Amino acid sequence: MKHDFGNSAEPHAHAHAANELLVHFHGVRGTIACPGGEYIRYGGNTSCLEIRCGPHLIILDAGTGLRPLGVELTQNGKIDADLLLSHTHIDHIAGLPFFVPLFMAGNKVRLWAGHLADHTENLRQVIKRMMAAPLFPIPIEALSAEIDFRDFKAGDAWEMKPGVMIRTAPLNHPNGATGYRIEYGGRSVCYVTDTEHVEGELDRNILRLIDGSDVFIYDSTYTDDEYPRYRGWGHSTWQQGVRLADAAKAKLFIVFHHAPEHDDDTMDEIGAAVRRARPASAVAHEGMIIKP
Repeated sequence: MKHDFGNSAEPHAHAHAANELLVHFHGVRGTIACPGGEYIRYGGNTSCLEIRCGPHLIILDAGTGLRPLGVELTQNGKIDADLLLSHTHIDHIAGLPFFVPLFMAGNKVRLWAGHLADHTENLRQVIKRMMAAPLFPIPIEALSAEIDFRDFKAGDAWEMKPGVMIRTAPLNHPNGATGYRIEYGGRSVCYVTDTEHVEGELDRNILRLIDGSDVFIYDSTYTDDEYPRYRGWGHSTWQQGVRLADAAKAKLFIVFHHAPEHDDDTMDEIGAAVRRARPASAVAHEGMIIKP
């Protein structure tokens, strides 16, 4: 497993190799974007990951990190992508109206969500409401790309592309959320963010999803010491991530969805503590690339 913990200016040049699975972090922050200042080393954009399964492009979440990803993608011609949303809280969809490929004819983007099955609105209706006055000046009808909104029920599994398997699980979060497992070429990446644990227990849905995974990315918004002040807010801790990773025998554990209160120095301290607890771990930062 290769890790590039620095920034790469040309991740897409290497992402199309047959059978290669690549994870590129474009936004790692939770709750709200935190620009500049004390958020330089880890980044201030909210959740957005680029996954390359050989020639296939998958995007996880549409936080503010989606905007710079979109700028990069437009430099490489037309795109055909699947965008999987964990849920539709604003920090995870704020980048959608600023994702340039959506405004370009000839592009194809399929948006997926698994948490709205029991809600009165489907995914298209939720995004349409966000991109409407007085919240936003440009309506969804102005998007020129071919966009397909696909709702499913968390827990479903399907082959998205030849050799690309998607497995999902429901997460414990206000209004619902979905965890994902992406399998390709005999390797797996699990994305489990915006979920709250029950103290003293391990979530069986998550354990099944991440069992034996190569990369396990987890909602580590708080520390165990901080958690009691935020009980009920729908988030977890890096220590719970370590417990889950150990129990499921995940290979690499990634701390993700950093709290806005956690500046670079705090994240350095968390990173050191995580690696002491579980050496096969890392703290996500913008630009980080992993090849399982």
